[in-house]
Amino acid sequence: MNALKSTLLGLAFLLATACSQPALATLQPGDAAPDFSADGWLAGEPFEFNLARALEDGPVVLYFFPAANTPGCNLEASLFSQAIDRFREHGATVIGVTAGNTDQLREFSSDTATCAGKFPVAADEDARIAADYDAVMEGRDMSSRTSYVIGRDGRIVAVHSDGNPAGHVKAMLDALAP
Repeated sequence: MNALKSTLLGLAFLLATACSQPALATLQPGDAAPDFSADGWLAGEPFEFNLARALEDGPVVLYFFPAANTPGCNLEASLFSQAIDRFREHGATVIGVTAGNTDQLREFSSDTATCAGKFPVAADEDARIAADYDAVMEGRDMSSRTSYVIGRDGRIVAVHSDGNPAGHVKAMLDALAP
């Protein structure tokens, strides 16, 4: 009986501890987008991205992905690459940001099966940018699959957080449509 009681008390403690942790929720439309700068790659060339400067040209589609050169992230990058002209029709800049496999971003940025050199991807060492955007995988220093449209005014217009990479492009294009 003492073993059962100890086990139940331990489970109760774990449950109480888990429930007391703050839940991460994505930023919501209307929230101010945290400003950031990040080094990355565009078509295999070093690139520095600065959100404030990019917003001067129009809205920004910021998508976080877990790791370069993984099946879901390759698919998502390919879908963004295929739709880049549609984003540009809305005056939008697209940038992908990841904390995973950052040593592979140069190749990833120019690979015809992924980004195809059509938009930059930035390194987010230790997932600090992702943390500012509440886009971190629980218990890991990796980006979750979360996408944002940020308006020229620096406010979040739309957010789409889903582990399935297939819906992010459509959700972001829908948010840009008048």
